[in-house]
Amino acid sequence: MEILTTRVLITDDSALARKQLARSLPAFVNAEVTFAENGKVAIEQLQSSSFDVMFLDLTMPEMDGFETLEVMRANSINVPVFVVSGDIQPKAQERVLSLGAKAFVQKPVSQEKLTELLQPFKNSEPSSSPKPAQPPADMKIGRREMYMEVVNVAMGRAADSLARYFDVFVHMPLPHVNVLEVSELTMTIKHLANNDNMNGICQGFSGEGLAGEALMLISDSSMKDLLGILDYPDDGSVDNDLEVLVDVSNVLISAFLSGIGEQAGLVFAQSYPAIIGQHQSVDKLAENMRGTWKRTVTIEVSYAIDGTNIKCDLLLLLVDESLPLLDAKLAYLMDDEE
Repeated sequence: MEILTTRVLITDDSALARKQLARSLPAFVNAEVTFAENGKVAIEQLQSSSFDVMFLDLTMPEMDGFETLEVMRANSINVPVFVVSGDIQPKAQERVLSLGAKAFVQKPVSQEKLTELLQPFKNSEPSSSPKPAQPPADMKIGRREMYMEVVNVAMGRAADSLARYFDVFVHMPLPHVNVLEVSELTMTIKHLANNDNMNGICQGFSGEGLAGEALMLISDSSMKDLLGILDYPDDGSVDNDLEVLVDVSNVLISAFLSGIGEQAGLVFAQSYPAIIGQHQSVDKLAENMRGTWKRTVTIEVSYAIDGTNIKCDLLLLLVDESLPLLDAKLAYLMDDEE
C-alpha cells in the first residue's frame, strides 16, 4: 500500500527549534518537511508550493508570526496553522486564534502534543512503515543557537507574568546573547538608556554551581507611565517609584529564571534585590556597578507594553565559570549532535 506524504512547513527563526520540531513529528504522518526562518520566507514558500500543515513561531525577525497570519488571511492562504511559541500570554493566544490559527502550543512542545495535533493527518495503516522526519544532515546547531532558544522560552514566561500583572499585552523582543567585557556592558546600558535618566535594580542568583546576576533597567519616563497604570496609594505612605521598581523586577526576574531553570532542571536561589540607582544618569548608574563584573555572557531582553511608551530592559549576566555547567544541563537539546 502506498504511504501518503504530509507536506509540513516549519517556520521559526531558531535552527534548534526547527530541528527539534522536525525530529518530534510522529512517523505516522510521513512528513515531507520544509523550513522557513521567518514569516517573509514562509509566505514565499506558501505562494510557490503546496502544504498540508504549517507550524509557526511568533517572535521572529523580518515578519513575525502575527504578521504572517495577517498576510495569509489577506491572501486567502488557507493552510492549517499550529502556532508553537514561547510567548504564552493570554492575549497572544487569543490573538493568533482570532487570526485563524487552529491551535496554540507552548514551547517546548512535547511529542505527545504533536501526536494529538496531527491525528487528522494520519496517512498510514498500522502495517505501514513510515519513517520519522529527519532534518538536513548539514543542519548543525551551536552553543549560541542553543542559548537563544532557551532564552526565547524563558523570556516568554517573563512576558506572560508581566502581562498578567499589569493586564496588558507585552511585545516579545528578539533577545541578544553576547560575551561582553565590562566596558562593553557599560556601553550596552548607555544604549538602552537613550539619554534618559535611569532606575536600576540587581538581583543575584545561583543554583548547582551556576551563578550570576539579573539587572533590570527602567527609564524615568517609563516609570512615570508605569505609575499611571498601577493603583498604588498616593498618600505619601510609601515610595511608589521604589515599589514599582522592586515589584516589576521581582515579576520579570523570577519568571525569567524559572523559565531557564525549567529547561535546565535547576531551581535558582535568588538574593534580595539591590538598588543600583534611582533617577540617575546612565554614567552614574554604570559607575555604581563598577567592580562587580569583569567578563560575562550577557542575555539582553527589552520588553515593551502595548499602547504605551513603557520599556523594561532585562540583562542576565552569567559568569564564565558557569557556562560549562549550564552546557551540561542543556546537553539533552544537542543529543543528536556530534
